[in-house]
Amino acid sequence: MEDKKTNLSTYIGIALIFGLLYVWLQISVPPKKPTDPAAPPITEQPTAAAPVTNGEQQPAYTPNVPMPADSAGRTVLRTKFGPFAAVATGNEQFETLENDLMIVKFTNKGGRIREIRMKKFDKINSDTANNDVKSPVYLLEDTKNRFDYDLEVANTAAGKVNTADLYFTANKTGNTITFRADAGEGRYLEQTYTLQPDNYQIDYQIGTNNLQSVLVPGKNYLTLHWENYLDKLEKNQTYERGMSSVYFKTDKDSPDYCNCTKDAVETVDQPVQWFAHSNQFFNTSLVAKDFSFRQFVGETKMFTDLDPDLKMLKSTAQIPLDNPSVHMMIYAGPNEFERLRAYGIALEDIIPFGSSIFGSINRWIIHPIFAFLSLFSTQQGILILLLTLIVKLLVYPLTYRMVKSQARMAALKPQLESLKKKHGADQQAMSVETMKLYSEFRVNPLGGCLPVVLQMPIWFALYRFFPASIEFRQASFLWATDLSSYDVAFKLPYMVPGFGNHISAFTLIWVVTTLWYTWYSMKQMDNSSMQNDQMKMMKWMQYLMPVMFLFFFNTFASGLTLYLCFSNILNIGQTVITKKFLIDHEKIKIALDANRNKPKKTGGWRDRFEQAMKEQQKLQAEKTKQPPVGAKKK
Repeated sequence: MEDKKTNLSTYIGIALIFGLLYVWLQISVPPKKPTDPAAPPITEQPTAAAPVTNGEQQPAYTPNVPMPADSAGRTVLRTKFGPFAAVATGNEQFETLENDLMIVKFTNKGGRIREIRMKKFDKINSDTANNDVKSPVYLLEDTKNRFDYDLEVANTAAGKVNTADLYFTANKTGNTITFRADAGEGRYLEQTYTLQPDNYQIDYQIGTNNLQSVLVPGKNYLTLHWENYLDKLEKNQTYERGMSSVYFKTDKDSPDYCNCTKDAVETVDQPVQWFAHSNQFFNTSLVAKDFSFRQFVGETKMFTDLDPDLKMLKSTAQIPLDNPSVHMMIYAGPNEFERLRAYGIALEDIIPFGSSIFGSINRWIIHPIFAFLSLFSTQQGILILLLTLIVKLLVYPLTYRMVKSQARMAALKPQLESLKKKHGADQQAMSVETMKLYSEFRVNPLGGCLPVVLQMPIWFALYRFFPASIEFRQASFLWATDLSSYDVAFKLPYMVPGFGNHISAFTLIWVVTTLWYTWYSMKQMDNSSMQNDQMKMMKWMQYLMPVMFLFFFNTFASGLTLYLCFSNILNIGQTVITKKFLIDHEKIKIALDANRNKPKKTGGWRDRFEQAMKEQQKLQAEKTKQPPVGAKKK
């Protein structure tokens, strides 16, 4: 009997629980409001035909979240979004596409790329203890970013609808994802992304169906708004900021870019083939395939080291909707020269090698040399050494002439000392007689400058090459951890303006070797012409310049300072060996005596220089009321 009572109590308890649950559900449902007869009717949206992708039938598209049931809410949405009112509410959802190189994350809100992760690359930050910490490289990751379109829709409050406000329906098949925003009655706007295997390429397509009926007459286009807050990806933010910009290429002209060092706006009236937002070593490019972008405007906004973002890049452009679909290509990845060049649209010009002759030297001479040398070694430091050896071998004939010219100058030291004793402190007379002596023995005092002058284009080119080449990014050599940035041998406890909070050992080695090489070269030259104040100043400037450059190179790419170190060491070795073992100083003296006996050529630059010096000497003598040198005293 007790068991029966227990069972009855249990059943009654369960029934009461279900009863209370039912009553709570009924109370919690908001009451339905009567339909406003004045409100415009909402057309029920038919299910559009499912697209076929890669031969597979896609599931039918359905709105994300039903429109508000109350008439006031429907009226507000209809007024603002017109036929897109049904997809103006929803929940944000994410989808991903992935290959061996990157992971692309999408959001259905706006149907756009939310972020891209590079699988093969890392960025290096410093923790509170100044230690390097690696983290993944992301592109387009900032929550402030936007990539959306204005669609000129008739009978809306603003006259347009922005895709950032719409919740697209996503359908994914394989490595293709399609986002659709329905506008009712079989009308829709669609964005399709296909990630290519083993590449940084995303095929991008915008499709429309029967949208002409809802667009403002004559406004059959989309206006793209792209804002990109660049992340700080490199150690040297100063150079990274200066090498990040908006690039673009018109259908007829070479690629161009917005100013890299200050806020800038570029308005382009011509049709544009592609444009890109580029960091120092990575870029995201949008390439038109079967049309051209119109009314393109590029903009850059500078930030400081204290700001969380590196720089803001912004682009706007019009995309025509004359055809049912518009095809584009998105490249989002590293600035690899050969990979970008393979597209055949000058996309490789995004790499900031320079736009002058030095850029051409980098693209078509230095980069191919490095590409060839990389077949023999993967150590970028070794490749820099090999490049230095090649350059030194190519210019060695000029180096030999330089050393020989110095030897010829040294052979004239006894005659120059006699001139010094004869003319004493009269520097003008000394200069004239010295030039006579050089002309008599046919010695060119500037003969040693030619090798330096011919190597200067290579130095200027390398100045842009190392910070722009991704091959040197985070490539280590000896104590340098990143040849595209400065090396750190010693860290300072404070920041020195214009110098940094570290000491670059490659820069220090270059300064020391340059000072020694300057001293050695000056030792071989005649110093009799170095007595007046101007010449003394020039002499000391040769010693001061390397010290001044210490402040400049201390924060520059260690690949360049490593090259300069190798170059100095090889210069010293070539000069010493040539002077000691390859130059016959006795033959030089014999040749100088033979030159002295040859008929003197007239009308050359030496005669003009000598005449100018005589005129200057005469003017000086008139000012001081002294007879010129050589004139007989009365």
